[in-house]
Amino acid sequence: MENNKTTNHVHRYDKNGKQLCCTLEEKINQNTSPQEVHDDHDGHDHDHTKGHSDFQLFLPALISFILLMLAIAFDADWIPKPALFMGNIRLIWYILAYLPVGFPVLKDALKAMGKAEFFTEFLLMSIATIGAFAIGEYPEGVAVMLFYAVGEIFQTLAVRRAKSNIKALLDQRPDEVNILEDGQPKTMKAEKVEIGAIIQLKPGEKLALDGALLSDTASFNTAALTGESKPDTKAKGETVLAGMINLNTVSQVKVTVAYTDSKLSKILDLVQNATAQKAPTELFIRKFAKYYTPAVVLLAALICLVPYLIVADYNFRDWLYRALIFLVISCPCALVISIPLGYFGGIGAASRNGILFKGSNFLDIMASVKNVVMDKTGTLTEGVFKVQEVNIKPGFDQAETLKWVNALESKSTHPVATAISQYVGEVDHALTFTEIEEIAGHGLRANLNGKEALVGNFKLMDKYGVAYDLDPAQVVYTVIAIALDKQFVGYLTIADQIKEDAQTAIDKLHQLGVKLTMLSGDKTSVVKYVAEKLNIDTAFGDLLPEDKVNKVKEIKARNETVAFVGDGVNDAPVVALSDAGIAMGGLGSDATIETADIVIQDDKPSKIPMAIRIGKTTRQIVWQNITLAFVVKAVVLLLGAGGLATMWEAVFADVGVALLAILNAVRIQRMKF
Repeated sequence: MENNKTTNHVHRYDKNGKQLCCTLEEKINQNTSPQEVHDDHDGHDHDHTKGHSDFQLFLPALISFILLMLAIAFDADWIPKPALFMGNIRLIWYILAYLPVGFPVLKDALKAMGKAEFFTEFLLMSIATIGAFAIGEYPEGVAVMLFYAVGEIFQTLAVRRAKSNIKALLDQRPDEVNILEDGQPKTMKAEKVEIGAIIQLKPGEKLALDGALLSDTASFNTAALTGESKPDTKAKGETVLAGMINLNTVSQVKVTVAYTDSKLSKILDLVQNATAQKAPTELFIRKFAKYYTPAVVLLAALICLVPYLIVADYNFRDWLYRALIFLVISCPCALVISIPLGYFGGIGAASRNGILFKGSNFLDIMASVKNVVMDKTGTLTEGVFKVQEVNIKPGFDQAETLKWVNALESKSTHPVATAISQYVGEVDHALTFTEIEEIAGHGLRANLNGKEALVGNFKLMDKYGVAYDLDPAQVVYTVIAIALDKQFVGYLTIADQIKEDAQTAIDKLHQLGVKLTMLSGDKTSVVKYVAEKLNIDTAFGDLLPEDKVNKVKEIKARNETVAFVGDGVNDAPVVALSDAGIAMGGLGSDATIETADIVIQDDKPSKIPMAIRIGKTTRQIVWQNITLAFVVKAVVLLLGAGGLATMWEAVFADVGVALLAILNAVRIQRMKF
């Protein structure tokens, strides 16, 4: 999207046929007013007003309609007409009826022509209506422009509603916050609050910045982030995020992230820029429109002139009228506006349910996905591990061993580290490690007082030649092996819990005809246990990151669409390889939001089939609009060329179809999935 200010207002396309105007991101993501967008930007905003009410939007059309109806009533002698209502006075009356709705369009047509851009709907409507006046069809000339203007107004209202829905959903950040200075609350701008400041949050107030809860407990409404209004109770020290609403007592939060880097800021930026990634259908329609409009203009000219050579009783007025009808019908707004609006509606519907799409192209991908490949930990399981048992061999001090294991694991971000920390307690920072190395798919290696310390799975033990006297496959739980100075010290067992809606998610995915595969670095016995319990089609354990890549490559070799669900960070190679990368953990690391194509904010697996259903519904609506527009336009174009359609049918084929397509596109925003 081009942001440079110019004085033109025309349809433009890049070399790939992507239209550089009339785009939903210009309509919905503009920081300027609608009037500024329309007058100063290289975009067709369909909005000629600045902050006007609905009545003010319709006022020019209302004036035009009243004048038109009076004129028609005078012409038909429905009411007594003034003696002067004839000749030039009649023409002037119809011109006055035309100007409120026609002048803005004529102005835009002239601006476009000044930049050598002729094939715009402004020029089409201008030629058609002025032509109608030229052959004496004043009522039809006014009516065509009037209904075109009404159609534009409804498009504006639809776009405003889409914008309003997204803004109301995501822009939950208060402009001001109360911070504590010397125990006293002080109000200041949220963007000026520094990291480390303490916010005092009253019941009913929204948090403006990410932070850590200082109060013992507090309950929050997290709907802005997760789509779920169910209260979420946080304990002291836990992370709370911008957009959460305090529900009960006065709470204190220590700011840990700058205003512009908050989770909500990233989410808002993600959704606002989602339409930059165009779906193939959208790109095709825009590329098609590039050739469609000038082709129809040429055909209109041929309809008017060619019959002179082949028709014996050629009447210029009749054939010009047919050509003008042809031009009115040819306006591509029904496609150019309603299709991206349909995709944006899908993105908005997903956002309200805590699913963030980075582009409309991923809606199309999810609509056709045949395989969902999942990580286990944090996707189908809670990712909250707890130590089940500790087995330390005789000759090693258990307390000392756990102390240094806890200290070494604190260098990792893996959920296992949290489980060990919760079991052992505070980290002993007096312990000094050097040459710390985290080996993907294995564990941690470091030097502790000149001795090699290893904490990880049994593949790590094998890698460094540590002998052990048990069969890891016989232990159902996840095993954390420990070695010091090439000696096997013992192991911990850690268990995770399957998410409560994981079974529902798997069942619904099967109902959608999706094949399920689970890939995990966890031990095979644990992976198979989870897969059998959830009825997952295929499962593989003990995988390194490169092994996961190879498994996904095998699926893609069958030319089937693959969506991968993981944490978006450790599984980055697989996310990049898959057609759609879905991150479970929108409330987790910032890298998740940045790397994944789709983010499920509340970590619920049941949102995966919901994302597929939203994609399918969006695609269905888009193709309904395409079919409706092409069929109706084709029929009326043929009727117009044959002299069987009037301007009234042409108005329906243009404005009527556009309105129906827009209404169809916005209904997804009210659907429940």
